[in-house]
Amino acid sequence: LGQIIPPSIALVLLGDALVGAYSEAQLAKGNYLLEPFSVIDLFAGAILPGLSLVTLYVIWLLIVSFFRPKAAPAFYEEGVDARQLVVQIIKALLPPVFLVVTVLGSILAGFATPTEAASFGGVGAIVLAAIKRQLTTRVFTDVVRSTTRISSMVFGILIGASLFSLTFRGFGGDELVHHFLTGLPGGFFMAMLIVMVVMFLLGFVLDFIEIVFIVVPIVAPALFAADINPVWLGVMMAMNLQTSFLTPPFGWALFYMRGVAPNHITTIEIYKGVAPFVVIQLIGLAILWSYPDLAMWLPNLLFQ
Repeated sequence: LGQIIPPSIALVLLGDALVGAYSEAQLAKGNYLLEPFSVIDLFAGAILPGLSLVTLYVIWLLIVSFFRPKAAPAFYEEGVDARQLVVQIIKALLPPVFLVVTVLGSILAGFATPTEAASFGGVGAIVLAAIKRQLTTRVFTDVVRSTTRISSMVFGILIGASLFSLTFRGFGGDELVHHFLTGLPGGFFMAMLIVMVVMFLLGFVLDFIEIVFIVVPIVAPALFAADINPVWLGVMMAMNLQTSFLTPPFGWALFYMRGVAPNHITTIEIYKGVAPFVVIQLIGLAILWSYPDLAMWLPNLLFQ
């Protein structure tokens, strides 16, 4: 759920791409008084759809555990004190939940920008690791290296995507896509459906970063020509990109599960097991399409 639950890296990157496309579409209409739109709006808009997706997940897990009890056995042995177990769970959950709520709350309340809140979150994570006596030189070095590697990858993709977009636009590709999407017989509905299907299919073979930097700047201006809410479009795209974490063969969540699953569980079994959750995400996407206020209610409440 990391793509849709703020604070999300996907929302930050997606917001940057959509702000540029939205400004371009507004200027093309002669609207020089641009309406405010930022990553913070996407953060606020993604909260309710993200919680709705969590609810759908929980409902599915309850259904499976009710009809197939062996598929969801108790993870603790008989005779364990239930109260003591609950206390251990709360102690494990409270610190990270407090950190996430504090970071996200500072952004939504306007006390900090996403960059400043991210710095606070990094310091808070270091403090929590120190409190739990898990902050060692090796851990800190690994984190710094991982952060540098991921940041370098993002900037490398951004540079390559910018070169691609420049060449694509130089040959008139953006105008071709714009005329294609705006000239479809079904109007905005058909254009939006095609974009969602393309993004979903690309999620099987591409990471969300490539899709955000390459696809979104090309298709977003044509969609914004229909005077749709940019927050709703951004959350729709984020929820669509969420499926890329679960769709084989390059779903990141599948790699993580393969790394921690026992050897007797095959990769094919993991692929089959994830299928219902992909369907659940598509159902959540359909619900958000049918009820746009799910994404726009909280931003309107906080910022208007």
